[in-house]
Parts: sequence; structure tokens; C-alpha cells
Amino acid sequence: MDPDLFSYNNTARPQPPQDAPELRTPSPEQPANEEQKPPVEVAPPSLNTPASSSRSLVVSIHDVSPLTREATERILAELAELGVRRVSLLVIPDHHCKGNLLDDPEFCTWLRGRAAAGDEVVIHGYFHRRDQRAGETFKEKLTTRYYTAGEGEFYDIAGADALRVISLARQEFRKVGLDPQGFVAPAWLLSDGADRALQRLGIAYTTRIGGVFDYTTGVHHASQSLVWSSRSWVRRGISRLWNAYLFRRLQSRSLLRIGIHPPDVQHRAVWRQIKMLTARALESRAAVTYSGYLKRG
Repeated sequence: MDPDLFSYNNTARPQPPQDAPELRTPSPEQPANEEQKPPVEVAPPSLNTPASSSRSLVVSIHDVSPLTREATERILAELAELGVRRVSLLVIPDHHCKGNLLDDPEFCTWLRGRAAAGDEVVIHGYFHRRDQRAGETFKEKLTTRYYTAGEGEFYDIAGADALRVISLARQEFRKVGLDPQGFVAPAWLLSDGADRALQRLGIAYTTRIGGVFDYTTGVHHASQSLVWSSRSWVRRGISRLWNAYLFRRLQSRSLLRIGIHPPDVQHRAVWRQIKMLTARALESRAAVTYSGYLKRG
């Protein structure tokens, strides 16, 4: 998943990964009220707002799964050394169709332990994958192949398919004693149909590149996430320049978001910058999870 500065309005109907294992059919879940209210924008505070305990830092680790557990544990350990004790873990139920989390009891035990210690588990797609299709438009190719390398699973998914897949993911988490309240689409690409599905299912919140959407209150908390693209040296260099600028620009926001992906830790300059900016943010902010931030009001 790579950072992006734009949002998209997506309506096309998706196809599931061609070689994906058959999804287990979830039992119907009680839909919430489908009536939607326009989000309420939270205005940024004045540039002269002094630091206070209300200033928050959310560090999220994306793409957590049995495939990335080793890198995730290293990231968590080094964040703890900086003073980050609570993070939001964005967990993929069946990462690239290479093994459902239910098939790895040790991973599930580890995940429960992290949640018991204060971390938050967030649903992060299901397969985290979207196959290429014939006849795609230039915009679809640009978004799904270059912005994100075939991982925009919810970019153009139909509402009924999103409802089924998200219901299944939530049921699987509940089987191992976890009850995620939030959902974050891979690459933050969420179709309108998927957005409606989240609200029908009573999901408490989602995030986009530009902010956090609280479905329970209708409030949009504007704060663009820092995030790095590590797929090439060019992307890494641009990411470092962009995030240094973005960190300075967002100092007046009550919420600062730092998004980390497991490959980031493999690149010394990227990982050094992530740790440096996290440490600087902690000088004036309290590290919380997304749910923790929203509960603060």
C-alpha cells in the first residue's frame, strides 16, 4: 500500500481474486439504520494552540497477519522503547489468500495478548488483494496497479459483496475472542457501497488518507496520515521529503497519525525518520489508538 494525496469516487463492480479460497458464508447480521447523515467537519485548532493532553498521536501498523508477524513484533518493540505503548493493529484475515488467521492459533493468541495489553485490533480488508481486469480505464489502472500494487480490494467493491466479506471478517475475529470496532480499507480505497455496508453493520469508524470518520457521531476528524512508500528508492526518497513537510504542517492538529507498514523497517533511512518523527510527536502528544481517540471526544 502506498500513500496518496487524492480521494476517489468509485462505483464499478469488483471481481474476487481468481484463485482465492471460497469464502465461508456468514450468518446474517442485524443491519443498523441505513439513514445517513452528512459528516461534521472538525475544524483545526489555531496555530497558536498550546500543547495539552488533548493532543493525540495514533500510530497504526498496517498489514498485520501471520505473514508479517516477525516484522510487526520488531516494530512494536522499537516503538515501545520510544514510549508508544498503544497502537492500532490493522489485521488482514487472509493475507493475499495465503492462510486464514484462524489456521494459526499461535498468531491468534499473540493478537489477543496485544489487545489485552492495550493495543486495538482493526479489520483491514479480507484478502488485501484485487486482481487486474480486462477493459480497465486509465484511472482504474493508475489507482489499482501503480498507486497500490494490486491491493485495492475495496476500491470498487459492490455493497452486497462488501457486506458479506466484512461480516465474515468480523465473525472470524469474534471466534478468537476479538471484537474489532473499526475497519480500514487497504490503501484507504473504499467504494461508496462498502462505506454504506460499514454503516449497516454498525462499524464504529473508518479512516481515509485524510482523516477519521466516526460513524457513531457523524463527525469527520480531519488529519492526513503520514505514510511511507518503500517499493523503490525513488518512492522512499519522495516519501521522506513529503512526510517531513507534512509533519510540520500538521503540528496544529489535535490528531497526528503515523501509518507504518512492515516493509518500512527494512529500509534504514525510512525507519530512522519514522522513529524520529514519532519521538518528536510524543513530546507534546499522548499515544492512543483510534478508538481511544474517538472516545476522548
